[in-house]
Amino acid sequence: MNGMKNITKSEVTVLKSLVEYCEGQVVSKTLAQNDAVSVTLFSFDKGEEISTHESGGDALVTCLDGVGRITIDGKEYELCEGQSIVMPAKHPHAVFGKEQFKMLLVVVF
Repeated sequence: MNGMKNITKSEVTVLKSLVEYCEGQVVSKTLAQNDAVSVTLFSFDKGEEISTHESGGDALVTCLDGVGRITIDGKEYELCEGQSIVMPAKHPHAVFGKEQFKMLLVVVF
């Protein structure tokens, strides 16, 4: 897939409204996926997480709602609405919903 999906084109959009919170779950919605880039929206219920893993590309996380905890190389960072952090390629990282938390993830390969 080379274009965008799951989002209306030529229309102003509030990204955090495109993915809902679900009790006890992490929910994701892919907006773009190809060999060069991946763009995904996530919602985390409070206490839900994506456990430690590594990515082949640099991953930009932007908090859209709530509060999340990002762990990179064992160091914890708290992310609030409007804040961003880059998780470097090939470094162990994890994401945890400290509260309910929505984020935009852009991975550049």
